Amino acid sequence: MSERYPKSVPVSPDNPAIEKDEDICANCSHCLAVCAEEIGVAQPCKVTGADDFTCIHCGQCAAACPERAIRAKSQWREAAMAVNDPQKIVIFSTAPSVRVGLGECFGGKPGDFVESYMVSALRKLGADFVLDVAFSADLTIMEEGTEFLKRFIADSHPLPQFTSCCPAWVKYIETFHPERIPCLSSTKSPISMQGALIKTYFSKEKGIDPRRIVNIAVAPCTAKKFEISREELCSAGAYLGIPGLRDNDYVLTTRELAEWIREAGIGFYDLTPSAFDSLMGEGSGAGVIFGNTGGVMEAALRMAYSVVNGIEPPDLLMQYQPVRGLEQVKESVVSLGGRDVRTAVVYGTRAAEQLIATGAVDDYDFVEVMTCPGGCIGGGGQPDNGILPVPDQLRMARIRSLYLADQERSFRNSLENQEIKHLYETFIGEPMSKMAQLLLHTSYHSRKRGI
Repeated sequence: MSERYPKSVPVSPDNPAIEKDEDICANCSHCLAVCAEEIGVAQPCKVTGADDFTCIHCGQCAAACPERAIRAKSQWREAAMAVNDPQKIVIFSTAPSVRVGLGECFGGKPGDFVESYMVSALRKLGADFVLDVAFSADLTIMEEGTEFLKRFIADSHPLPQFTSCCPAWVKYIETFHPERIPCLSSTKSPISMQGALIKTYFSKEKGIDPRRIVNIAVAPCTAKKFEISREELCSAGAYLGIPGLRDNDYVLTTRELAEWIREAGIGFYDLTPSAFDSLMGEGSGAGVIFGNTGGVMEAALRMAYSVVNGIEPPDLLMQYQPVRGLEQVKESVVSLGGRDVRTAVVYGTRAAEQLIATGAVDDYDFVEVMTCPGGCIGGGGQPDNGILPVPDQLRMARIRSLYLADQERSFRNSLENQEIKHLYETFIGEPMSKMAQLLLHTSYHSRKRGI
């Protein structure tokens, strides 16, 4: 590396996802190693110095920092102010991975499934409604799966189709491979769909003025803080004719929520368990496994198999081993209507870069990419249980917990979610409809710089 290359990850003051305290940075280079070796962003050929250092906001530098010099940019105090404002209706939506990481912050075992305690804690903090992002994960599958089938069967768009749930991956493509933007699914991430629908569909059903709503997403991901700030993600305001209305207002990481709970003096495991609110509060098993690497692909294949083949997915697809586990690149072939769909599941943008650079990515029809190790369960906002580097055993405990939750659900295919069916019947129409395009899909743009 050149002499100008930094010894640690530099963080711009206007970074929406992470911040850095230079006073406690030990220049140990752990953050830089992760960014270079796993994320593939910190490379001399892609920067001209600290001022041009590219960030995709994944937060893996923060996850690797033993001094906590780099950390997620905290928003829980702003969320607490909203809760205490009687004019506001505060709605929390929680991502699947949070419920298998949060318990570790309060002495629980790795992977403890603490959904009901988490919901109770949010109510104790002052939530007006607590909803499940697994609902919108099912919706993502309906839209993304339909989009893929149109591409695959009608040859309407370029293949492979890339998943678009991971905002760090999306920014990676926009920054380093804008020529591949047409391969990205236009489907929003579940959190982005959730925010848009809460301020349109949910507010209409509940008779709430959307201008009073404060949407707070709880996620394992620091990049979601960047994602909600994207100019494109104000579709509720566009639909309602309310300029400046954002779909989502804040994102709290698992760590931030734990800090807030502790500051509020709440005994987490002393709480009486409770359930999500109805309406956008129910997800299938397929929606729950979104937090695992391979989970999006498995959920999409369950749905696509049912639609194309007209029968229930076989047991093989309900526990689809070829896309499970911590191998960085996994591949499989599934028959849909007599045609083979070639899939790949990747975590780590450096691993994805190798597929793109060699051209091997074009051997596939559908590619899932998550930036963080093990998927969202290993997100930059997750706890580390006091162990650095985070061991694979911890990640596997979280992964197994989500798969077990999937097996225990009364329905495990996104097509079976009755709340999703009601949404389409009463508000959206059908997947990829004009209303769906407005509220559930988005666009991307090149961020490539001349460096």
